[in-house]
Amino acid sequence: MTQIGRSSARAKTMTEQTHENFAAGDEDHIGPDASLLIVDDDGPFLRRLARAMETRGFQVETAESVAEGVAKSKGRPPKYAVVDLRLGDGNGLDVIEAIRQRRDDTRIIVLTGYGNIATAVTAVKLGAVDYLAKPADADDVFSALTQRPGEKAELPENPMSADRVRWEHIQRVYEMCERNVSETARRLNMHRRTLQRILAKRAPK
Repeated sequence: MTQIGRSSARAKTMTEQTHENFAAGDEDHIGPDASLLIVDDDGPFLRRLARAMETRGFQVETAESVAEGVAKSKGRPPKYAVVDLRLGDGNGLDVIEAIRQRRDDTRIIVLTGYGNIATAVTAVKLGAVDYLAKPADADDVFSALTQRPGEKAELPENPMSADRVRWEHIQRVYEMCERNVSETARRLNMHRRTLQRILAKRAPK
């Protein structure tokens, strides 16, 4: 083997060893159950985060909708979860509730793209341990997932209620559908008359 070949082999071995040490250190923080469910309807972001969490020792499952997230939560409730609060077919709160109904020790992180981050507070009250603004860095997600048990995010003053969070999501979909009630109802899997009643009401506090 040439000198260059030997140097390359040594460099590769050192790199692999560094990754192994990094992963081993992360697994110490994760614990014996490394199951992680990531729910986000942004496909490229979801895949990047999933890869990053796998390199840190998690056993990752992904979902791109509320329906898929709820189904996977029922099938195998994860020890860890990262859930986007706003999803194309509904609200991430429904996924959190589905997880909590089946497992009370899951460490859940909420991702929010809201302009007002206080809208994530409802999720914290439902059992999430922290919330992060999107786009979230993989290191921040890992740190939030593996923080010491009992630690929770500090709640801001005057948080929005669950009803207000859902109302805002409905309004967002309504605007995306160019105020077409029938299309909005279809996307939300909601009866048209039910949607009309919600739209006619004032925003809840």
